[in-house]
Amino acid sequence: MLERRDKSIVFIGFMGVGKTTIGKKVATKLNREFIDIDERIEKEYNMPVSQIFTEFGEKEFRDREKSLIQSLAEQKQKVISVGGGAFLQREIRETCLASCMVIFLELSLEAWKDRLGLIIDSRPVLQGKSMEEMEELFYKRQDIYRNHHLKISTDHKNTEEIADQIVKELISYSE
Repeated sequence: MLERRDKSIVFIGFMGVGKTTIGKKVATKLNREFIDIDERIEKEYNMPVSQIFTEFGEKEFRDREKSLIQSLAEQKQKVISVGGGAFLQREIRETCLASCMVIFLELSLEAWKDRLGLIIDSRPVLQGKSMEEMEELFYKRQDIYRNHHLKISTDHKNTEEIADQIVKELISYSE
């Protein structure tokens, strides 16, 4: 069993909330290695996630995602950003909650809609969906994100403020 201060940190939250951007900042501040699961898988397959979904199917992507997260979750002092759908898999949730510090980056639907134009093309699960279907997906996933150790609201804050708040919370959590 790892000491609290040695546990890896896992960022969860809906797509576009800033898990990668904030995760990188937190990793730098804590002098830890940062790993974006989607980026790691894209490098392995040498193609974007959307193309992996098209060519190999979501099941293959989710299987690779699970094995990668489970192996990294057991390592010390990593900062890991998982895709918005990763926590849908019970095994990933259980592994991360048992072995890591799971931080939920919370975002309101209104704030998410403001970011939609920046992310829609790179998110395969949003392709061809109406706004109503996207909202349904947003709210459905909120139930999954309730499983965490720390929740940070990101609305009306810049990434630096959020990263500083997380580091401060982690330090007080470890004491």
